[in-house]
Amino acid sequence: MYKISVFVITFNNAKTLENCLKSVRWADEIVVLDSFSTDNTISIAEKYGARIFQQAFLGYGPQKQSALEKTTHDWALLLDADEEVTPDLQSEIQELLRTEPEHDGYKLPRREQLFWQMSKASCNYQLRLFKKNSGKLSEHAVHADPEVNGSVGTLRKPFLHYGEPNIHMKVEKINGYSSGMVTEKVKDGKKNGLLTCIFYPIWTFIQSYIFKRGFLDGSAGFIGSVVMANYSFLKYAKLHEYYQVQKYGLSKLPPNAPDNLNPPDVPK
Repeated sequence: MYKISVFVITFNNAKTLENCLKSVRWADEIVVLDSFSTDNTISIAEKYGARIFQQAFLGYGPQKQSALEKTTHDWALLLDADEEVTPDLQSEIQELLRTEPEHDGYKLPRREQLFWQMSKASCNYQLRLFKKNSGKLSEHAVHADPEVNGSVGTLRKPFLHYGEPNIHMKVEKINGYSSGMVTEKVKDGKKNGLLTCIFYPIWTFIQSYIFKRGFLDGSAGFIGSVVMANYSFLKYAKLHEYYQVQKYGLSKLPPNAPDNLNPPDVPK
């Protein structure tokens, strides 16, 4: 049977980390890479026998890659600190690793907490389980996922994500994520017109509410789909803002206006 390492990056995740690590205590190794938490994150990691490391946050991709490099076994499972493996998924992974797996990596279905309920809509598939010597983390500032050099299969049993317990936290998260996406798009030389800000959010809502079956989740599904549309709007509105600032600077403001056109969420 192949051995498996679970790796998690953390920063002040005491509210959810217990569930996360408890769900993978069957793993051969747990690696926690922490960014100097000030709550009980470290004591929880110690409770579950994790190998604990600490370093300053490097960005999602580099930080997760650093955690992966600290693992020691043939197979790796990436979890966020607000996720947990279900018993059914545990059994499916263990059965897979008892023999030679057919693929180099596997996508796992993730069920989402949607505010006050668990989503009934279709699961969001994530590449999380992979052969260590065939995989690495992308360098994206946001949504850094494993990339596998080889074939990718799909498992059937889900893991759970408790990342969006209320609307306030969801909106706060998309504000940060949208800024990170602007950084990525500027780096890649991407530009957009104002029409993108108008039509792309509409398409995002249709995708989320209709094609991804958000309508099955009642009012929570509707609100979640509207928030996702707002996320797509913010990404492109902030990108438009960035280029407007680059183009005009202070020229459209009154004379002697303060130079305050570099807010924290606009890349400099």
